[in-house]
Amino acid sequence: MTSDATSDAPIDASENEKLRELITSARFVLWDFDGPICRLFARHRAERVAADLVHWLEGQGLRGLLTETERETLDPQVVLRAVGRRRPGSDLVAGLEERLTQEEVRAAASALPTAYADPLIRTWTAVGARLAVTTNNSPRAARAYLDSRGTAGCFAPHLYGRTEDLHHLKPHPHCLNRALNAMGAAPAAALMIGDSLADLEAAREAGVPFLGYARSEGKEKRLRAAGAGLVVRSLEPLLMMLRRGRRVG
Repeated sequence: MTSDATSDAPIDASENEKLRELITSARFVLWDFDGPICRLFARHRAERVAADLVHWLEGQGLRGLLTETERETLDPQVVLRAVGRRRPGSDLVAGLEERLTQEEVRAAASALPTAYADPLIRTWTAVGARLAVTTNNSPRAARAYLDSRGTAGCFAPHLYGRTEDLHHLKPHPHCLNRALNAMGAAPAAALMIGDSLADLEAAREAGVPFLGYARSEGKEKRLRAAGAGLVVRSLEPLLMMLRRGRRVG
């Protein structure tokens, strides 16, 4: 299985039991995409995409639309959000969003799977859970990646991501609520797996239990400091628990 490196940071006994209860009782699992499922920009570098978006804006004579900090960002979504705040609902936002979507779809072709994500997705589906993607990335990119891994059927049709309505990006719970409504899921019967503070806040707003995924100690500390009760550094414990557990629901 091709994957990124993971940490084998131990989970203490009390957290282990809480984790077991959380994942074995979840009937609906809402996944963030870039992080828990894959590293979208592992090879198609996000900083280059951000620079290309800035360059495109400058080519439209709109350099002044961004602050200096925004022009130097390594995150293309920072550029998109900034333009969305200043030109909401405009053709400019639509054009910029489409350019970012195209870059994300290209990135999906070389994205690196998160370790244990593929077998965890298949196992959770096999034991009866229903899965959805709830992401700030384009749902087209998520579908392209999942198709390449043979796991799209575990989610389809429940792929909810960025639209031109940028105010609905997480931490707004819009994409989580869309997933819950479409699947007929009570928030308490669901679980959100995410790797960012925006994921955590969106889950809170939607009333959905949250499990943090953190590749680094620093990210784990930030999630815990923000109130995430459970954070894992690897998806392997989830997979092992599900394989030993019972059918969901």
